[in-house]
Amino acid sequence: MPPDNLNSKVNVSDCLSKIELLDRELYEYFYSVIIINSVLKRKHISFQGNKDRSYYRLYKYKEAFSADLVEYLFQQYPVLEGKILDPFAGSGTALFACSSLGYDADGIELLPVGQKIIEANLIAREGNKNRILSRLEYWLVQQPWNREGKCQELNTLRITHGAYPQTTQNKIGRYIYDIQNEDIETKELLLFALLSILESISYTRKDGQYLRWDYRADRNQSANTFNKGKILSFDEAIDRQINQIREDLIHHDRPQDLFSLLQGDLNKGQINLLKGSCLDILPELKSEHYSGIMTSPPYCNRYDYTRTYALEHAVLGVNEIELVRLRQAMLTCTVENKFKDLITFNQSWKTAINICNQMPLLQQIFNDLDHQKQTKQLNNPGIVRMVKGYFYEMACTIQECYRVLQRNGKMFMVNDNVRYAGISISVDLILSKIAEELGFTIKNIMVLPQGKGNSSQQMGRHGRQPLRKCIYVWEK
Repeated sequence: MPPDNLNSKVNVSDCLSKIELLDRELYEYFYSVIIINSVLKRKHISFQGNKDRSYYRLYKYKEAFSADLVEYLFQQYPVLEGKILDPFAGSGTALFACSSLGYDADGIELLPVGQKIIEANLIAREGNKNRILSRLEYWLVQQPWNREGKCQELNTLRITHGAYPQTTQNKIGRYIYDIQNEDIETKELLLFALLSILESISYTRKDGQYLRWDYRADRNQSANTFNKGKILSFDEAIDRQINQIREDLIHHDRPQDLFSLLQGDLNKGQINLLKGSCLDILPELKSEHYSGIMTSPPYCNRYDYTRTYALEHAVLGVNEIELVRLRQAMLTCTVENKFKDLITFNQSWKTAINICNQMPLLQQIFNDLDHQKQTKQLNNPGIVRMVKGYFYEMACTIQECYRVLQRNGKMFMVNDNVRYAGISISVDLILSKIAEELGFTIKNIMVLPQGKGNSSQQMGRHGRQPLRKCIYVWEK
């Protein structure tokens, strides 16, 4: 981890000036490979780009990028035949898009919700469609959740208690109890349908760092005025979702947009899901085993995915202890992440750690954040530990990605720059410099025309400064 060379008497304005100077130098260093890509829009690096595509649209995984983006990148930067890796698989967009292009694909995913989404999509694409369609039709017509009968007691977490109207909660219990009698494929798709509607039938809305609660929830929030709008009934939401799954099973060859490369029937690649943390799994993978990597890691933005997907994890049976374990196993991206002893993980990561230790811009950012923590100018002291952990863990991840890539293999990464206490952190430049030091050639840093905004708190204290949203293209 970083050397202890902090000076609590550092002048903040001097620090910011040094950061800006070092940042400018690094920007000029990469200037020839930084391109504004006017073709790509924000929808291509978000779930919005998947809204009209069969299967991809079935779960609103807000952190996903689009299948269109994968296809566009593989067209612009051809990847050799072989196997693709996504170390942060999420809902599996990269895996399924690459499979459609004929590549085998491995995905690493830690969170149970992501694992379930991927497994359900595999069943939808490869399962016994006639049998599944017959059973989905039965559920749509018979609506067994509305019959009298036994209910499954819902697992709850502290942050999900009281999330549903009582009638809705009862129907969820009946639904979960009855799906246990189905064949494994139908059961998994019906469970997936339930996971897909939880937010819409609850008093909550996913809001980045946490679940935001509607004023109608009984949580003693007297000052809460947030209104999420219509809260769907269980019947309306589940009927719509099962119908959408059924429609995609029947009409899976939905026309794609201008980026699609899918012309006719291609041989689909095999998909393999590896469950766990990439910090644990990556070192176990074979060297030079992949022809390409397509991924989007968690951003350095304080988002706690264990909280934003707490409703789903509660239904999947995750308890409080397991939730904390998941949070700490994630790549550091939230203020509650604790220090990870990376050398204990892997002695060979000393290379990546030393690169971070010797990077002037990164160390200057750490120094300034530490100073602002000591002078109580940060709104959360955990920001310092989070930012440090993020870059050191990402450096180790990049080192492993370089090792497992074949010669001439491509690595694509979607990420955002961030800002804390007035300090704009060029994640794109810093990670690309780390990648270069580890052996990658930086082919391009593609910048979206529309930058990312700042929080109202940041703008109020430090002014507005749009942040770059980027896709990195690296080659071994």
